[in-house]
Amino acid sequence: MFARLARALFGTSNDRALKHLQGRVPEINALEPATAALSDAALQARTAEFRQKLANGASLDDLLPEAFATVREAAKRVLGLRHFDVQMIGGMVLHEGKIAEMKTGEGKTLVATLPVYLNALTGKGVHVVTVNDYLAKRDAEWMGRLYRFLGLTTGVIVHGLNDEQRREAYAADVTYGTNNEFGFDYLRDNMKYRLEDMVQRDFNFAIVDEVDSILIDEARTPLIISGPSEDSSDLYRRVDEVVRALVADKESYDKDEKQRTANLTEAGSERVEEMLREAGLLEEGNLYDFHNVTLVHHVNQSLRAHVLFSRDVDYIVREDKVVIIDEFTGRMMEGRRYSDGLHQALEAKEHVTVQPENQTLASITFQNYFRLYPKLAGMTGTAATEADEFAEIYKLEVVEIPTNVPVARKDMDDEVYRSAREKYEAVIKLIDEARTRGQPVLVGTTSIEKSELISDLLKQRKVPHNVLNARYHEQEAEIIAQAGRPGAVTIATNMAGRGTDIQLGGNVEMLARQETGASEGPEYEAALARHKAEVEEGKARAKAAGGLFVIGTERHESRRIDNQLRGRSGRQGDPGASHFFLSLEDDLMRIFGSDRMGGMLQKLGLKEGEAIIHPWINKALEKAQKKVEARNFDTRKNLLKYDDVMNDQRREVYAQRKAFMQAADVAETVAEMRHECIAAMVDAAIPENAYPEQWDLTGLEAKVRDQLGLDLPVADWAKEEGIDETQVRERIEAEAERHYAAKSANLGPELMRMVEKSLLLQVFDQCWKEHLLSLDHLRQGIGLRAYGQRDPLNEYKQEAFNLFNAMLGELRERVTSVLMRIELRPEAPPPMPEPVTVMDLRRPEPAMAGEGLAMAEAPPAALSHPMAQPLSQPLPPGMTEAEAAAWARTPRNAPCPCGSGKKFKHCHGRV
Repeated sequence: MFARLARALFGTSNDRALKHLQGRVPEINALEPATAALSDAALQARTAEFRQKLANGASLDDLLPEAFATVREAAKRVLGLRHFDVQMIGGMVLHEGKIAEMKTGEGKTLVATLPVYLNALTGKGVHVVTVNDYLAKRDAEWMGRLYRFLGLTTGVIVHGLNDEQRREAYAADVTYGTNNEFGFDYLRDNMKYRLEDMVQRDFNFAIVDEVDSILIDEARTPLIISGPSEDSSDLYRRVDEVVRALVADKESYDKDEKQRTANLTEAGSERVEEMLREAGLLEEGNLYDFHNVTLVHHVNQSLRAHVLFSRDVDYIVREDKVVIIDEFTGRMMEGRRYSDGLHQALEAKEHVTVQPENQTLASITFQNYFRLYPKLAGMTGTAATEADEFAEIYKLEVVEIPTNVPVARKDMDDEVYRSAREKYEAVIKLIDEARTRGQPVLVGTTSIEKSELISDLLKQRKVPHNVLNARYHEQEAEIIAQAGRPGAVTIATNMAGRGTDIQLGGNVEMLARQETGASEGPEYEAALARHKAEVEEGKARAKAAGGLFVIGTERHESRRIDNQLRGRSGRQGDPGASHFFLSLEDDLMRIFGSDRMGGMLQKLGLKEGEAIIHPWINKALEKAQKKVEARNFDTRKNLLKYDDVMNDQRREVYAQRKAFMQAADVAETVAEMRHECIAAMVDAAIPENAYPEQWDLTGLEAKVRDQLGLDLPVADWAKEEGIDETQVRERIEAEAERHYAAKSANLGPELMRMVEKSLLLQVFDQCWKEHLLSLDHLRQGIGLRAYGQRDPLNEYKQEAFNLFNAMLGELRERVTSVLMRIELRPEAPPPMPEPVTVMDLRRPEPAMAGEGLAMAEAPPAALSHPMAQPLSQPLPPGMTEAEAAAWARTPRNAPCPCGSGKKFKHCHGRV
């Protein structure tokens, strides 16, 4: 009651935020006449003026009114579009680092130009993140005309670019790209061996388009760059044959659709054991013996693939590949793979080529990637329902921006039928009626399977229509752009982030582009003029028929997805309507609805083909959706808590790695590692306050020999009167230093410094990769600690901390051991005279895949050995190539064997 009273008196927090921002709009509008009077050159010169003001100490907020007025005027001249006042408010919300919720058709793409231009003036770069490559390219080209007019550079990051092209795009003032590309570039950069090979700049400001889709829907799946591990493709196929026979018996497993889990029952475990023995896969013991843990993993993943994942719903099979379908957008996710062997199990199920499993080399969640930006903003048509999650995880506030023209759409109450058959009959009937009167219809489905079912029903009635789903992904923009023509029927699998408005009457630009194949020029302009009258006439007919009619064939788990579909109708004050149809057989009703509802409807006397329609039904459904949203939020929050542990370690590792690359040399770091390694050896062999007879001298001698390559009489030292562990450690350190100094002199200081840095980075990467694998294994089993009344998260933090310390210890030992033993030898001379080469220090780079996205990196240029170049001086008279090859053993600072009197590195060893 008090909350309602406070809202009535003071307004909501959203009202107060809008009131503050609306106060600045008149200030911007007042500048419009003067800005409009400027010539193109004078308008373009403003960018340099603004940058000068920033250099003189002005803040971005000081420049906001002038900058926004400049962008508005430039948009009028270049794009033929003028920002509405509500779009100015949206731009201010984005500039403040908040989320602007703007209805579909309100021009979010244009709104972004305001804060992008203002923040790009700093020269630190602005990233605009889109949900797919098509939108990234389209927006970069479309809005890039505006930025180029104002003197800013624009880049676009899409799949398939090389490092040089990516570096150039990131160096631009404004960079468009998808969330996957930005994330993978960050991970790849932190696997490079030279600073100049990195493509990204320091993070500054990002605007995320369709922010709810990227930061919430996709946040459950981490980005992973992985390398191949051992191939077990045959095992997946053989286990699949066993599980395929097993799942025919429903008593063999328990399935929980709510939690998306499937487990073998006791009877199922016994039966699968028997079947595995018959197949020759289980050779000894029972299924759950320790040495059969791999087999259990394969059986569990195969069971999940068969029971929980459906073809044409969760994935499609295309060109001998299993391609994941995004459950929220209905798009194919090319290059993405399920982890932990699930994708291989699906490939075995569908009898396509089973790709080898991969081992994680680097990973990050979208939550932690986007929290790297000092300033983050987002825009979408539906964020208010997830405002709590944005606030808690990203510290982002959601501001609802009013529409430019009031919404005229009629949202009808849902109709609930007893069976799916009755529901589809009602849907088809309504589609036919609307089409007959010339009303455009958009039918929303939740899966490819259901969109094709409706398509088949419409074909039976000979109703012309278009289908938009992952199978027809390529025609997406054209289908959506023309979905507003009178009588058009479009079936779409989810509508999030389509990026193209449904305009009543059709899209003039798209029609002209389709006809001419161009987006400018005399032919395009002529086609534009031709289609304009046709579209205007179509718009009048569509409006008279009631505008776009949105028909939902099912409720989604999330209210946002339903709102996105509904929001396609009624753009910019156009008329429209929305109507959702449900049945008790729908997933949401079946899994989350009440079991008694069907019986209740029968008792009410609901006959065949009749529906129940009441606002209470809508409220009950909304409650069910809220429950699912809350559960999904908890899942994401839990995932993030665990990833935060790894994220702290990841940040530390990447910062340290970058520091190594930036350092002129790492000799001091390597020396410190050597001392710490020796100290750890001595401490382990000579415990504190132990008597000399208790010292493990044999073990210490062996460790010194194994790790340092030194044969030292440690046991003899212990016989000396009054010696203690400090003296033992100092003697070992002195011998190690002497040995290392001799090796360094032999190789030459320059070469030794290069070898140290190259090796340190390589070993660091190897240790980090192994540490990630250990964390993966730890994460899988940590939940079992709850049975011992211990908090799995706290246990994970403690164990992960211990593993991280162990990794650092392993790093010190490996670096010290290799550098103490390293020898650079020339290869045997080839038969033909060729340059002398030295044994290659580079380890082969693994072929990497970002959740299946194949990426192969060239060996790092930093590791190319300088002595692999040809000798720069001619051979002395009478000297053979074979004799010259032996000179490669000459120390760099020793006199040259040719007798010139110069040092070898300044004579025949010069590179």
